[in-house]
Amino acid sequence: MNHDRLFKELIASFFIEFVDLLLPDIAPYIDRDAEIVQLDKEVFNDLTEGESRIADLVMKLKFKGKDVFFLIHVENQSRGQKNFPRRMFIYFCRLSEKFNMPIYPVALFSYKSKKRIERDHYEVKFPNMSVMRFNFTVIQLGRMPWRDFLNQENPVAAALMSTMQMDKSERPLVKLECLRLLVRLKLDPARSKLIGGFIDSYLKLTASELKQFEREQETLLPKEREETVALISSWESRGIEQGLEQGRQEGRMSGLHDGKEQLIIRQINRRIGDVDTMLSSRIAKLTPPQLDDLGEALLDFTNIADLEHWLITQAAA
Repeated sequence: MNHDRLFKELIASFFIEFVDLLLPDIAPYIDRDAEIVQLDKEVFNDLTEGESRIADLVMKLKFKGKDVFFLIHVENQSRGQKNFPRRMFIYFCRLSEKFNMPIYPVALFSYKSKKRIERDHYEVKFPNMSVMRFNFTVIQLGRMPWRDFLNQENPVAAALMSTMQMDKSERPLVKLECLRLLVRLKLDPARSKLIGGFIDSYLKLTASELKQFEREQETLLPKEREETVALISSWESRGIEQGLEQGRQEGRMSGLHDGKEQLIIRQINRRIGDVDTMLSSRIAKLTPPQLDDLGEALLDFTNIADLEHWLITQAAA
């Protein structure tokens, strides 16, 4: 499973919701009327370890009431790492040097352990003095009880509950509660499928768990049960990709984009601006593997020309 890609897509697509849910202290300082820009992939050479590293997600925002911008850097970690605090410090230094603006650093740990407490700082000190201390915000999903987020009307909560602290016996219930919240949010189909795919990736149920899931589902009120079944039928009975393929075939019969095409076009619109009809039609002609490749490639796009160049290379391949 590509944890970094899953989390990057989720957070980039629902960034304000992510801040509201997990960074509430900084949320009031953001100008929500100003454009939020996802910066290009930042690659740093780590000379001590002899390898290159890529900062996961760097977003540019505007301070509320001020003509001043700042960055939020979110680094996702799917496992513990000994020198991680130092790496966060190096990222901070490189980003500060390049952009010369305030940076709010965040480490998001998505592994399941609830015992290990990750460090939230990097420090250099000597016996006679402390040279410096670099602090960053730590979010450890495995230490957060999923029930604390049940009543959060937030799409990021619907996704991330699937990665939070839970007993093994609760897995079917957690998946149902994630999907119930997703139903209540009434997102458009593309955004709903993004969240649904995330949930399904982290809560793949066994045969016995699926039976428990179905028993839990029967306890819902009839209308809620109907809406939940309608939302997840393709994901549960045929799998995410098969469900998307059926949606693709039905969409093309009616002259509409399928769910995956809609999602990619929305992500492109958010990142580099609106896609015109001609480009949309070219995207609609891509094969499923090409759509997957585009979904990853667009994270590096900075303008429409990048998209056009990518489409030309695909046509020539």
